Amino acid sequence: MRARRDGQGPAPNVLREYALIADGERGAIIGPRGDIAWLCAPRWDSPSVFSSLIGGTGAYVVEPVGRYVWGGWYRNGTLIWHSRWVTVDGAVECQDALAYPGDEHRTVVLRRIRALDCAGSFRVGLEPRAGYDRHPMRELRSERGRWSARAGDLYLRWSCGPGARSVAGRRLELRIDVAAGEEHDLVLEISDRPLPDEPPDPGRAWAATEAAWDDRVPDCRRGLAARDARHSYAVLRGMTNPRGGTVAAATTSLPERADAGRNYDYRYVWIRDQCFVGQALAFDGPHGLVVDAARVVTERLLEHGPKLAPAYTVTGDPIPSPSHLELPGYPGGADVVGNWVNDQFQLDAFGESLQLLAAAAGHDLLDDDGWHAARVAADAIAARWQEPDSGIWEIEPRAWTHSRLTAAAGLRAIARVSPAGGPATDWLSLADRIVADTSATSVHPSGRWQRAPDDPGLDAALLFAGLRGSVPADDPRNRATLDAYLRELVEDGFAYRFRHDERPLADAEGSFLLCGFLVALSLQQQGDPVAARAWFERTRAACGPPQLFSEEYDVGQHQMRGNLPQAFVHALMLETAFRLWREEPDALDPTHSDA
Repeated sequence: MRARRDGQGPAPNVLREYALIADGERGAIIGPRGDIAWLCAPRWDSPSVFSSLIGGTGAYVVEPVGRYVWGGWYRNGTLIWHSRWVTVDGAVECQDALAYPGDEHRTVVLRRIRALDCAGSFRVGLEPRAGYDRHPMRELRSERGRWSARAGDLYLRWSCGPGARSVAGRRLELRIDVAAGEEHDLVLEISDRPLPDEPPDPGRAWAATEAAWDDRVPDCRRGLAARDARHSYAVLRGMTNPRGGTVAAATTSLPERADAGRNYDYRYVWIRDQCFVGQALAFDGPHGLVVDAARVVTERLLEHGPKLAPAYTVTGDPIPSPSHLELPGYPGGADVVGNWVNDQFQLDAFGESLQLLAAAAGHDLLDDDGWHAARVAADAIAARWQEPDSGIWEIEPRAWTHSRLTAAAGLRAIARVSPAGGPATDWLSLADRIVADTSATSVHPSGRWQRAPDDPGLDAALLFAGLRGSVPADDPRNRATLDAYLRELVEDGFAYRFRHDERPLADAEGSFLLCGFLVALSLQQQGDPVAARAWFERTRAACGPPQLFSEEYDVGQHQMRGNLPQAFVHALMLETAFRLWREEPDALDPTHSDA
């Protein structure tokens, strides 16, 4: 394999070149050399089977023989990825997917090699290494074009056809020659239980996967850039477990800043992110992902009440504390599993939860358990709103203005949809008290909101105050905050969270893509739809060919930074697309689309 070195998998690529395939239970990251460089099984936060993305040896590569240039795209509305390579003779491709919907225990990786307008030859290498690269294949056996093996506690079977050879019992290699217009299927199964006697039929598996995606992803035509909006929906659908939890990202340890120690594990369900997803889609209608989000948040509130954690595993369990792996890491980073968020209190999570439950109620999607969860969240705010919390950016505990205003916004939202005779009056009274106290302590002398009583700085999160209804949209503090933000926390047309120190913004961290969409929404709310549309278009372009958003974007180098894909960025992209579409002159025309 090209760029392979002894003891290491394929060399890493820049993040903008990686694609995601996912089935809800787990996801795989694919590079431009046809290298599946990351896959955890059986679930998102399980140890990896392929880990070359973060310096391991394990990978699954399908690569053309000879010289080529790469490109790729998704089948519209799916996470079926096509890698296409133009060789010296013509075009060849590999179509990749995880069989969808996914099985809780068995991962099925579908790869279909095609020669388009010429004959094609491919080198295929399979080297699974379970347990974050610690456990290579063992007990390798071959029968009739199928190989079976164990790796750690996992069972594997590879249906590849004849011709594969074993290298030291730990790696399989195969050359595949395909005539023009023909194709060759590869099916890899990975399970934490013994596999069934027969592998899936590739034709039926592909047909079922395509049909399932078509059934689960709407066309999103009531939004700007409808094709891209539909893609973001597919990304969120693929990252949502059948239990309803949407993981924050598919990866761990991809650095937000090279050699800065900012490496995190995001393969978990953040309550805030889950609420962003549900609220974004509720703007368009009663989507299934709104139901999923409300169900997950309801379950966690009913189980943990005022001790709600900021995040959980997809099974609802506590997140493990951080620990390091013995792997080199993605260049500029260090490997970590687990997350320190498990020890934090984040007040805004209760406010976001109430806003999500209110949005679900607005579509008549909130059941009795949901209303009980809303009362639990409101009671938690009443008991804890004066405590310092770690806030949206998960930093040192303070009386963060955003957290308190978000709590107030949640109380107002749930009160608006609460049945008559309920506790709505008490919730509105508490919201007024929180806003009054925050106004007395956290308004800057210039008239804008400030980060905290003891921090006069600006923060992108303060833009939520008007957007979520903490205070009315025309409150002068909202306009003053937006104007100051555009002056002080924007460079080269991109938005940043807050100022870390005296360095230029881009020297401290990358542009935060979530913030770019917040600016677009704020400008639209403040009556400047042209500027809002410009911000939307510029921010949604900060990605690579697979159109996946990471958390941060290095403006100078045009590079993505941090784990990917970042669910809350895709959620805010969708919310912005839906909300700005309503301002378009022809938005009422159901055929309108600028895809």
